[in-house]
Amino acid sequence: MLVAVVAPAAAPVHAPAARADAVRDQQYWLDEYGIREAWGVTRGEGVVIAIIDSGVDAGHPDLAGAVIGGTDVSGRGAADGTRPLGAGRSSTHATMVASLAAGRGSGPGSGVIGAAPAASILTISLVFGPGERSGDDQIAEAVRWAVDNGADIISLSLTRNRIDWPESWDTAFLHAEENDVVVIAAAGNRGSGTEQVSAPATMPGVLAVGGVDRAGRASDNASSQGITIGVMAPSENLVGAVPGGGHSSWQGTSGATPIVAGIAALVRAAHPELDAANVVNRIIATARPATGTVPDPLYGYGLVDAAAAVRASVPAVTGNPLGSLSEWITVHRRAEVPALESALPAPRPAVGKAIATGFGMPGSALGPLEAVIPALMVLVGTMTALATLAAAAVVRFVTRTGSE
Repeated sequence: MLVAVVAPAAAPVHAPAARADAVRDQQYWLDEYGIREAWGVTRGEGVVIAIIDSGVDAGHPDLAGAVIGGTDVSGRGAADGTRPLGAGRSSTHATMVASLAAGRGSGPGSGVIGAAPAASILTISLVFGPGERSGDDQIAEAVRWAVDNGADIISLSLTRNRIDWPESWDTAFLHAEENDVVVIAAAGNRGSGTEQVSAPATMPGVLAVGGVDRAGRASDNASSQGITIGVMAPSENLVGAVPGGGHSSWQGTSGATPIVAGIAALVRAAHPELDAANVVNRIIATARPATGTVPDPLYGYGLVDAAAAVRASVPAVTGNPLGSLSEWITVHRRAEVPALESALPAPRPAVGKAIATGFGMPGSALGPLEAVIPALMVLVGTMTALATLAAAAVVRFVTRTGSE
């Protein structure tokens, strides 16, 4: 049984109203991560980013004209997904996320401007909490809707707070893989209770984003760490748009993720011939390594570099370097069923699974992602099955990926 509790994953630290130019001045990542330089090539025209979150306020001045459609999968929001849902800070989350991905700013040098300020946004609203619809089901439906309604990129600033995922996600995320959609997910934050990178950031083919501080060091509080991380992006000292026209400072991989989603939009706009696998490959291949090991168990392939991702010469690949969900399903689900059936009395009882959203990071692992992840996932599946026999899992939903 899923017990869903709304809690911040990318918690904003609300600031008093600031001069608009002061808001823009806080966006250090525009220059330090090559985003402004990449705008010399493209600003993301023609690319659609789906924000699966608490509902984007399309009326915010910084998002004027950015939102082109949406839906609600919670049963509580507006039909077009533009009503912010949740209590307190949870309701501000999606608007902040959207502004970092594709905000327009409120003027030439004022307000929050996203990494891809000419990209378009689809908003899919959901809400987690006691008495709400299953979070697993909401996310599966949201992913399918995004794919079927023209998303080129899906940005997920949420986490399940466990490394595994329900079979309904197999179908939904495979739908994205088969339809050439780039899926980007936050690693989570230790400060919000996510002690390890969790699904969907553990899913094969998904570009998992971890967070660093202003100095480029892995954030201890506003990020989680683990071997499935693809790239790192800023997760501290962030500023985003909030519903009603204001701005707020915040931290967490909830903010790092839409920055990378915006960079993915720049790549898709600059290189429309590339499929999703090559978009992901271009982003990780051009990241700036943080150590002498690539991929690094703490930093993945390194710090994302928008200018290099757009401009560099990168050899093509024939498959997603972060793995294939289709192949994982073939290996893992077939191995999982016999293991469960041999351990459980007949008839086999239903095994309940749940979700939680948030971002954090503990520990590290060894070896390159390409070699370790498939074997790790099979091992994880077996361990999960055994753990399920011992106790029922009660998991929290958190709709943000940050911490105060």
